[in-house]
Amino acid sequence: MNMPHGGTHDEGHTCHGPGYASPLEAMKADREKVLYTVALYDGTGVEAPGYLATIDVDPASPTYSQVIYRTAMPNIGDELHHFGWNACSSCHGDEHKARRYLIIPGFHSSRIHIVDTQDQRAPRLHKVIEPEEIKARTNLSAPHSVHCLADGHVMISMLGDAEGNAPGGFLLLDEDFNIAGRWEKTSDGMPFNYDFWYQPRHNVMVSSELGAPKTYMPGFNLDDVGAGLYGRRIHFWDWKERHIVQSVDLGEEGLIPLEVRFHHNPDSTHGYVGAALSSTLWHWSKPNGKWTVEKSLGIPPVEVEGWPFPVPSLITDLLISMDDRYLYLSNWLHGDIRQYDISDASQPKLTGQVWCGGVLGKSAPVNGNQLRGGPQMLQLSLDGKRLYVTNSLLSSWDNQFYPDLAHNGSYLLQVDCDTERGGLKINPNFYVDFGREPAGPARAHEMRYPGGDCTSDIWV
Repeated sequence: MNMPHGGTHDEGHTCHGPGYASPLEAMKADREKVLYTVALYDGTGVEAPGYLATIDVDPASPTYSQVIYRTAMPNIGDELHHFGWNACSSCHGDEHKARRYLIIPGFHSSRIHIVDTQDQRAPRLHKVIEPEEIKARTNLSAPHSVHCLADGHVMISMLGDAEGNAPGGFLLLDEDFNIAGRWEKTSDGMPFNYDFWYQPRHNVMVSSELGAPKTYMPGFNLDDVGAGLYGRRIHFWDWKERHIVQSVDLGEEGLIPLEVRFHHNPDSTHGYVGAALSSTLWHWSKPNGKWTVEKSLGIPPVEVEGWPFPVPSLITDLLISMDDRYLYLSNWLHGDIRQYDISDASQPKLTGQVWCGGVLGKSAPVNGNQLRGGPQMLQLSLDGKRLYVTNSLLSSWDNQFYPDLAHNGSYLLQVDCDTERGGLKINPNFYVDFGREPAGPARAHEMRYPGGDCTSDIWV
């Protein structure tokens, strides 16, 4: 069958299904030419549906650094957020599968959109799964992280029940994007849910905790933290048996653990989670048959005039390069992106830093544009040399901490990464201004490429 661009081509051989044979093979892939990001109008006053924006990221193209297509969703108020593929490198070797469909949930509406990217530069809406069906059949709401599974299913972490209460669970879609039920046999021991990543060679999945949709959707209230309404644990699941086998309470230094990332090497037991509110990075591994978790680094809060408390850096996203050498994280409130050498997995070494907005006032303009908001979602090129950045977190939280975003829209930046000596530098020739969108200023969030990326592909 004809594969979408980005399928693996071994020398002298044809395609062997979606994705790549290994992370190191992925690093040899062609440079990305198209990038997808969700754009939304929630909390801006613009009454228009969110959409999938297709961005030209080919420097040789006349439309470089521009939105070249907008695939609109059918409804207003979805809060498009995280999204993922129907197939990735976990399906490599199955020539009947293709990385063709994007699964784009509405974090607020609980509606799930399936978008066909067969025409990579002009994706089209394929199917919509309505929230009423999801809630009636699974008692779940608030879809967040999307991962494809090797058996053809798509798995989505859900943060609430039908009423918006914790803990939520995990939704499964079949290959035709029909609801197949819930993944977990039991959610005992999981007070909250958020992100997840699985590593099948070690029969493990790791999940993290945010809070109930009823808690975080209206905005952030520090009193809710003291009341125990936000998470502080990570959970290790038996991947085959689908239940928690070990939970680790990160304590006051691990409040609101968000993104979880394993090494890309499927033989590795090393992984990380960033605790947003405590601004700490935690490392896990399995040295003696049991999962151990330790704090790897902490970023101190900073006194800022006008703030009633020292401002935390707020680590909101992190990812790992395909060769497992560098870890990148974003500090949404302080305004910096950091590059760490993790050659020694338990001892991250700071090798690069760049400022992209934030409340500390250390950011410089890019191509004449003042950077509002703070760096949030990250996506790294497969070869590890280009880091893409957007600045919207959640519309209600944006309006609380960066109210200008509602009137000025998001940016999309590209940061050059020195992968030999370390170092970060903003590319002055790339700036996508979502403040100039046709229907009005929009917020941009997570990003994907047609050929796969550093936060969607898993190897089995």
